[in-house]
Amino acid sequence: MSPTKLGFGILWPAFWTGLPFKLALAVLFMAFGIMHFENRIALAFVMLLASPVTVFAVPTVTLALGSNIGEGSGIALLFLLAIPIDIWSLGIVGRTFFLERLQREPPGGLGLTLWWKCALVGAIYVPILWVAQGTITEAAITGAYSILEADVLRGIPVAEGISIKLTLWSTVATVALLALLVIGFSLVGRMIRGTVQTAGHAPENYQGLIVRWDLMRVPLDQGWMLTALSGAAVVLSVLFWFSLPVFTPHPHDCCTKPEVMAEPPIKPLEILNKNEKMIARLAAQVELLVEQRAKSELEKEQSKGKGKEGTETVEAPDATKPAAPTAAKQ
Repeated sequence: MSPTKLGFGILWPAFWTGLPFKLALAVLFMAFGIMHFENRIALAFVMLLASPVTVFAVPTVTLALGSNIGEGSGIALLFLLAIPIDIWSLGIVGRTFFLERLQREPPGGLGLTLWWKCALVGAIYVPILWVAQGTITEAAITGAYSILEADVLRGIPVAEGISIKLTLWSTVATVALLALLVIGFSLVGRMIRGTVQTAGHAPENYQGLIVRWDLMRVPLDQGWMLTALSGAAVVLSVLFWFSLPVFTPHPHDCCTKPEVMAEPPIKPLEILNKNEKMIARLAAQVELLVEQRAKSELEKEQSKGKGKEGTETVEAPDATKPAAPTAAKQ
C-alpha cells in the first residue's frame, strides 16, 4: 500500500470517529464564553477538530508565525481534552484497518503510537503548509490582478472581471492546497509504515478476520456502556443549558458594531404639510423683514429731510443782513 493511501486510510476515519465528541466540547466551551473565534472560523474549527496532526502545530503557528485563530482559554482546554479522544479514535481505526486492509495483528498501544507519530508530523509539516499556502495564495491573487490589468483584457466589464479574478486565484490556491495535503498524508503514511512492518501477520483467514473485526465492535458490557454514554450526554446537556442564560456568546469588544437606529417610514403627506407650513412661515418672515427695511429707509429719509430744513432756516438771516458801515456814513 502506498504511503499516501495508508496515511489517508488512518487519518480520515479517525477524524470522523472523534468529531462528535469534539463538537460537543467546542459548543459547550463557546456557550460558557471561554472560547471566541473572530475570524477564520472555518479554518480554526478544522484545525481544532483534526488535532491528531495539529495538537503541537497550532501553538507553533500562533506563537512563531503570529497568526491568531481565536481567543480564550477554551482553545487550549479543547486541545488537551482532544488528546485522549484522538488516541481512542486512532486505536479503534488502527485495529480495524490493520485487520481488514493489511491483515496484520494490531500491536498493543496502537492508538498512542499512531497519535504521537501523527502529532510529530503535524508539528513540523503544518507550519510549513501554512506558510506555503499563504505565499501561493498571495502570489495567485497578485498574478490574477496583473493579468486582468493587461491592455488586451482591460475592456472586460467589472462584474466579469471580478469573476475571472476569483476563479483564477481560487483555482491555483485549491490545487496547491490539495497537493500539500497529499504530501502531508504521504508523510504520515511513511511514519506509520514502520509500525505496520513490525506488526505480525494475523493467523486467521479472511473470514475469521471479518468475524473478529465485527466482534470488536460489540462491547463486553453493553448495559454499562449505554449507561456511561447516556450519563455523559445528560451532563453535557445540563451544563449547556445552565450556561446559556448567563454566558450567552456575544461579539468581542474589538468587533462590536455601532448601533444603528431604524429610520422611521416615509409619509409623503406629512412631509408635504410640514414643507408647506415651513414655506409659509419663511414667507411671513421675509415679508416682515421687507416691511422693517422699508420703515427704516423711510425713517432715514425723513431724518435727512428735517436736517436740510434746519440748515436753510439758520442761513437765511445772514444772507439778508444790511451793511452797517454804509448806514453810518450816510
